[in-house]
Amino acid sequence: MIGLIILAIFVIIVIAVIGMYNGLVQAKIKVDNAWSQIDVQLQRRFDLIPNFVETVKGYMTHEKETFEKITALRSSWANSTTVSEKASLDGELSNALKTIMAVSENYPDLKANQNFSELSEELRNTENKISFSRQFYNDTVTMYNTKLQVFPSNIIAGIFHFTARDLFVVESDEARKNVKVNFGNN
Repeated sequence: MIGLIILAIFVIIVIAVIGMYNGLVQAKIKVDNAWSQIDVQLQRRFDLIPNFVETVKGYMTHEKETFEKITALRSSWANSTTVSEKASLDGELSNALKTIMAVSENYPDLKANQNFSELSEELRNTENKISFSRQFYNDTVTMYNTKLQVFPSNIIAGIFHFTARDLFVVESDEARKNVKVNFGNN
């Protein structure tokens, strides 16, 4: 009789461990998927940028520095591998695009250009998708990291070497500043 009780307790513990392990694996896969969604949207934005820059270049002669920065950021994107590196590049690129959009208000011919209008709209839609994807990723990472810290799943996470993931944070001192618009008048 005692043997059956011990066996039942052992089976319950094994089932609980399997359940917690599977829950952690599922949460980790969701985090990976959420990151993939951000990565896809960020890549889409980087793919749109060359056409956007070429359309704008002819109208904005004073923004050479911004265009060069965008080109350099696009090159850096290919070499970045971590969430924090990509988040940093994303923040810098967002600031550069905000500058171009703000300056474009002063070029009526550019605003009337159909190619510019279509690319601007695509970039706006992509920015909205990126924003949603970031939020979803951060929510998913938070749920996963919480599972890693709460008892008893923290024990299973430690045994099987699950590690916490970084949130996608783009806030920087540069991102908090207002967009600087300079028309070549120093």
